[in-house]
Amino acid sequence: MTLTAVGFDLDETLAIPTRDRATILAEAVASVGAPQITREAYLEAHGRHLTSETRTPIFADLLAGRETDVDAKALADAYRREIADALVPLNGIKPFLQTLTTEYNVGLLTNGPQLAQRHKLQTLSLTQSFDVALVTGELSAGKPDPAAFKALTDALNVTASETAYVGDDIDADIMGAANAGLIPIQVTYDGGPAPASEAAVHIPRQKLCSRLPTVLKEY
Repeated sequence: MTLTAVGFDLDETLAIPTRDRATILAEAVASVGAPQITREAYLEAHGRHLTSETRTPIFADLLAGRETDVDAKALADAYRREIADALVPLNGIKPFLQTLTTEYNVGLLTNGPQLAQRHKLQTLSLTQSFDVALVTGELSAGKPDPAAFKALTDALNVTASETAYVGDDIDADIMGAANAGLIPIQVTYDGGPAPASEAAVHIPRQKLCSRLPTVLKEY
């Protein structure tokens, strides 16, 4: 079946951090005087709150049982500010998405709390770059749950088999898309996940804008 739609992940796919995320987290923690939080612990808590409205429940989870007077909301706000300061859009992605929407239904499906992810889109000036932009904080399930990908295809009014999904994370993006019946395309980059055998195609992130149109036309 000819592809008629393409969906994208946001973080590390279209939104690129200029500083290491562990450093960003440490800076946010230090700014409010909170106890140290590892990146690994944050990711585990994040995974438990994919359908939250804000990051406050994530940090409440991480601060539970620890001796601190730091408010979870204050830490969530600090982290949101640090992330906004550190993220930049993938080079050339805005005009690329504008061109892509003339040929395909283009969507975004990003894991994370509603406020945090919507704030990223606004900061990156990508809010209007998609036909549909879904944040799992507004859904009943997050990636890799097939229900999240179905929400995307339903919103785009397409079937899974005619939709490609572009992302970097092996479990959430590649395995999730494949299990939901979409064609998974993995972006790769230095320090990122290794190329997954489950991906239909691997594209270096810096070449995404130049190579993706050719890849899409091959299906």
